[in-house]
Amino acid sequence: MADVNRGNRPLSPHLQIYRPQITSISSILTRITGNAILVAALLIVWWFLAAASSAEYFAVANGVLTSWFGDLVLVLSLWGLWYHTLAGIRHLIWDQAKMLELETAEKLGWAVIGGSAVMTVLTILVI
Repeated sequence: MADVNRGNRPLSPHLQIYRPQITSISSILTRITGNAILVAALLIVWWFLAAASSAEYFAVANGVLTSWFGDLVLVLSLWGLWYHTLAGIRHLIWDQAKMLELETAEKLGWAVIGGSAVMTVLTILVI
């Protein structure tokens, strides 16, 4: 049977209506960093395959990975790895039904962002 109230129902809210929240932003960043880690892993595999192939091909791959662009990709991938790891730990905490209050969840989101930045810097300094 046809829905006679189709025109009277409110439309679904759009992204322009809601203010982005740290929990939604951190969820989106978790997905983005997961894909970025995959891209970085493919670049590293390419580097290893080039090393196994020939000296000329390795020089090309090594030139890309050691250029400013390669350094930028690898540093951002390192941040993505730490971010993804800390976000996973946050989700393990939430899976235990702990720290789900709105204020605490927001603090955890900021802690993941700040912690990943600190861990990235510490990793770069140690290596």
